[in-house]
Amino acid sequence: MSATTLASGATSPTASRTSPYRLSFGHVLRSEWIKFRSLRSTWWTLGITVAVMVGFSLMFAAVVSTVDSAGGAPEDMGMGTTDGIGVMVITVGYSFAQLAVAVLGALTVTGEYSTGMIRSTLSAVPRRLPALAAKMIVVGVVTAITTAVAVGLSYLVTYPILSGKDMTADFSSADDQRALIGVVLYLTTVALFSVAIGVLLRSSAGAIFTLVAVFFVLSMVLGIVQGVTGADWVQTVMNSLPASAGEQVVLGGGMSSPDAIEPWPGYAVLVGWTAALTAAAAVVLKRRDA
Repeated sequence: MSATTLASGATSPTASRTSPYRLSFGHVLRSEWIKFRSLRSTWWTLGITVAVMVGFSLMFAAVVSTVDSAGGAPEDMGMGTTDGIGVMVITVGYSFAQLAVAVLGALTVTGEYSTGMIRSTLSAVPRRLPALAAKMIVVGVVTAITTAVAVGLSYLVTYPILSGKDMTADFSSADDQRALIGVVLYLTTVALFSVAIGVLLRSSAGAIFTLVAVFFVLSMVLGIVQGVTGADWVQTVMNSLPASAGEQVVLGGGMSSPDAIEPWPGYAVLVGWTAALTAAAAVVLKRRDA
């Protein structure tokens, strides 16, 4: 009797005690948001993204205004006609901001590996893939909001300079709409691409080096090779690269090169690269030890 009573008394409290918390994707998403916003580097990187985009737009607007006041024309600076000057001024900073959002995406993952926090993350989320999905959602949403705000601020600070010269963005133009939406889509996809790279490499230095090579160095090197050799295959390779293909959604097909891929197919190439790397990152995260 006593043994039975003790056994039941010892087990019943623990048997009836259940945790009020349940591991759901919403909880995982909230956890990733808390980790993301708790880092000072996150806010520094986001601030730099906005400052770079707005600053370059303001500087470019001042240059365009000065050239116009001196009797020059957009063609003198290799910018085509005045029809697309406004949107070009607003989006010009994207090529520099992409490095900031790439670093942000990579550090979201590699920072956890460097501190060892990834072990806690994967212990709390043993299935692992929800943690990756939550990271990508947080990074993607924040990047999209940040770049949209930067585009809006770029328009506001450059409008007083360009409005008197009839060079502001034309929101009724399909090309201008595509470029303004495209810069947000492009930078957001770059950030997601970088999260996948971070999972695959697990090293901050290695991930940043790879991203700089992909989004800056490769395009420059191939551009030089094409200029020297004139080989058709070089342009084909460039059209397959994530950066030179994806940025056509901002630039417009033929703006950077007469043989460049069209805007939306170019963006689809970047999305394809990002999807492939994300799939590879998911496989690696499931199979590799933390």
